[in-house]
Amino acid sequence: MKDPRITRLAETLLDHSCKLKSGEKVIIEAFDLPETALVCDLVDAAYARGATPLVVWKDNSILRSLYRNATADSMSWAGAVELAAMKAADAYIGIRGSANSDELSDVPPEKMELYTEHWWNPVHSQTRVRDTRWVVLRYPTPSMAQSAQKSTSEFEDFYFDVCTADYATMATNLKPLVARMQAADQVKITAPGTDLTFSIKDIPVIPCSGECNIPDGECFTAPVRNSVNGTILFNTKSRYQGVVFDGIEFELKDGKIERATCNNEPDRLNRILDIDEGARYIGEWSFGTNNKVLHPMLDTLFDEKIGGSFHFTPGNAYDDADNGNRSKVHWDLVLIQRAEYGGGEIWFDGELIRKDGFFLPDDLAPLNDGLPRDGSVLR
Repeated sequence: MKDPRITRLAETLLDHSCKLKSGEKVIIEAFDLPETALVCDLVDAAYARGATPLVVWKDNSILRSLYRNATADSMSWAGAVELAAMKAADAYIGIRGSANSDELSDVPPEKMELYTEHWWNPVHSQTRVRDTRWVVLRYPTPSMAQSAQKSTSEFEDFYFDVCTADYATMATNLKPLVARMQAADQVKITAPGTDLTFSIKDIPVIPCSGECNIPDGECFTAPVRNSVNGTILFNTKSRYQGVVFDGIEFELKDGKIERATCNNEPDRLNRILDIDEGARYIGEWSFGTNNKVLHPMLDTLFDEKIGGSFHFTPGNAYDDADNGNRSKVHWDLVLIQRAEYGGGEIWFDGELIRKDGFFLPDDLAPLNDGLPRDGSVLR
């Protein structure tokens, strides 16, 4: 029997996220999915709306072989083929499962750089993000359940609860935060190992409530490019290009990451940051505001939405919250500030806005709904 939650998710993706209309074309790209149910529902529903779907089905074990043997020519050819399709599309839905989340961990970094430069960047960073209505999401698998430290059944319930949230209410609750961020100039952030200042003056602010990410729940902008000073120690592990990085720490001066280290792969970390000039500058800063997501699970789409967190992003700025920084890298790194993770504060122009993960001004109080105050949910 088909799970009705899959049909509801497909409708959310097409109607809320992509706003797909009759006569439009949508690319549905699936990676390592354990079953076809969601893709089939998306195809059926796209046709029912008078749209034309194109399905691209990928397997990470095959991609591993492509990447490990990559040349500039092979990645450019693949990129050119997919770029032509992306330019013809009105919408894009990207769904990633995971049979083995470490499948790409042994791809040499120089090969991943070829993929990023010649395939990912032209197709996705330069075209899909800018020119289509797009949404990306994960699909529940036993591997994801293991990363979340849940049983498969428990994780599926969590997944569908989070992914089919009340995004209309989320959008309403984010409006006062948008207004405060738009009015702010100086931001100060403190946490264990973190003492950071920067300006967000005159940078656009973008609330996110299910349009481009599922699950969603964030509000982002970017620091003025040369304004960031201080240190930051991220307390959430991050998987990037198949490698898990732990304890990433940056020291920044006049916007630039002058010192970068981590507990396990400092050389690889610095190689990523040296891929181009913009990779050592910050392209995004965002509050995580989804209080149904409370703990990291080595999946950026979930981790960057954690209630009481923020993410800070070396690399490319988005066009709709642009500080002028350009890079092949866009790496969302997460710091959770709830008390059970060490606490922390965020200040706007001398006013304490959030302490230990909780917003303090009355107009922001709805953003605290569902966030546990006693730390009892800590795994």
